[in-house]
Amino acid sequence: MTSSPDRVLMVDDDPEIRQLTAQYLQQNGVQCSTAANGREMRHALQSQRVDLLVLDVMMPGEDGLTICRDLRAQGSPHAALPILMLTARTEDADRILGLEMGADDYLGKPFAPRELLARIRAILRRSRALPGNLQSATGTLFWRFSGYTLDAVTRQVRNPDGVLLVLTSGEYRVLLVLLQHANKVLSRDQLLELTQGRTADAFDRSIDLLISRLRLRLGEPARALGLIKTVRSEGYVLATEVQGE
Repeated sequence: MTSSPDRVLMVDDDPEIRQLTAQYLQQNGVQCSTAANGREMRHALQSQRVDLLVLDVMMPGEDGLTICRDLRAQGSPHAALPILMLTARTEDADRILGLEMGADDYLGKPFAPRELLARIRAILRRSRALPGNLQSATGTLFWRFSGYTLDAVTRQVRNPDGVLLVLTSGEYRVLLVLLQHANKVLSRDQLLELTQGRTADAFDRSIDLLISRLRLRLGEPARALGLIKTVRSEGYVLATEVQGE
């Protein structure tokens, strides 16, 4: 039995970029539909399965950052949908803003189609299966910590009131790594290697942004407890007792 091909939705106001990119992805085994704006994107999300969203930042009217923020909002049916953002802007501030809004990765324009394909495959691989070094770290499938629970089978996280928390794949992986190394300080480089299988460059702030978003998702109980602590010049630590089953 063969698995169904990956399905990508590309949102970009440039019709030539949409056409050429969709053609290249489809020639390489990725089904790609397109949308010119947020309205068309929402219609597509309601009418078809989408495994990943390629989202342009600079669009007239509703821009990509606003769309990303809305998709990531608590309660959104697409809050966990992997998002790769595209933009002609190259400044670090714009890249960081996209990550802060919840994007899983960022690619500047102009881009090589081969690099876009590689990024798409990497994001989908990370979102569907934990990296091997995480899988071998422990056989634990259910975690309890400070009233929260994480089910590694269903990938569901609930707060102390039993409310289901919707986490992106990146936020989920960071939380799981912190649980597996509870009360141990992990550097940014260690977290990046354990969660994404890559090393950081000098200006990489993706882990800091993921930690910030994770704290926000966990909510007030976690903030009151100081659940995820920053250790200056060293990294981060999940400071609580953890029980695994």
